[in-house]
Amino acid sequence: MARFISGNSFFHSSVTPKKVFGLSALFLLIFIIVACVSLFVGSSGAGISLLIDAFSGRWTHACESLADSEKTILLSIRLPRILFAGIVGGALSVAGVVFQALLRNPLADPYILGVYGGAAAGAVTGIMLGAGLWPFGVPGLAFLGAVLTIVFLFAFANRGTAMPSHTLLLTGVVTNAFFSAVVMFLITISKSTEIHGIMFWLMGDLSIADTGDILFAGALLAAGFVIIYCFARPLNLIVTGEETAMQLGVPVERTKAALLIVSSLMTAAAVSVSGIIGFVGLIIPHLMRMIVGPDHRLLLPAAVLFGAAFLVAADTIARTAMAPAELPVGVVTALCGAPYFIYLLRKKGF
Repeated sequence: MARFISGNSFFHSSVTPKKVFGLSALFLLIFIIVACVSLFVGSSGAGISLLIDAFSGRWTHACESLADSEKTILLSIRLPRILFAGIVGGALSVAGVVFQALLRNPLADPYILGVYGGAAAGAVTGIMLGAGLWPFGVPGLAFLGAVLTIVFLFAFANRGTAMPSHTLLLTGVVTNAFFSAVVMFLITISKSTEIHGIMFWLMGDLSIADTGDILFAGALLAAGFVIIYCFARPLNLIVTGEETAMQLGVPVERTKAALLIVSSLMTAAAVSVSGIIGFVGLIIPHLMRMIVGPDHRLLLPAAVLFGAAFLVAADTIARTAMAPAELPVGVVTALCGAPYFIYLLRKKGF
């Protein structure tokens, strides 16, 4: 299984700042194109005339001709949701890259250590208590549940100076199973009026984005990405072998602990504000590794930007495919991600 992230290219490929900036600019352009298309596409039709006039070279006329209701839809509803989807998609993709590398498991995703279970229990509890009426009510309880899960996980899995990967994985599986039972129990005793909100949260919902959620998730994504990218070189060495990395001067256990904690917190932030959106953190790292290679100096920026573009596109489909009704975005990512991952399994033979 290690072959999906290993290779001598770590030591022989020349990754320069110019190459990193060029690749980042390319994927940023992809994100901007996807975001622009998403901004102008919707069930209300707002923005279609603007898009047509813009392609005709009449951008100024198009902006002046927009009605107030169309400006509200474009700038107050769609644009914040696009930013929100981009932040969540980027966070889950980066976390997936880190988990797959450190756990050396091609099936690893940001939820593998049980973070989503704690977040789900907190969110469902909040919905049942009516915490949606409080500032940061449901997201706050979901984030608290996720953080408490992280604390328990690392306290239990820590073995003195080491944190074995198999212990983390087994603890995560058991934690997820426990919280799944808790969530099922809470759903069983919940009121019928609460079921819809609970199910939408469990399948991923970006329609509830507000300024506070966007700023909170965006700040954690930015800080987490900077920290993780500073560990790109040590991460390359750890992937090739922990003993080799130690011989080359990398403090392996401290690096692993720092990366796992930061990635788990990024996942907790994303899940707490958006619900459980599957497959993003699983398939995007694989896809980007196939395109840009395994070097994390290139892989991390590619994953964060393409993951953002992917979730924006998926959310656009979710809100337009059955308009005026809306699908949970997690349904769309699963419908896209599951067939692609089966293709990867057959092609790569994981």
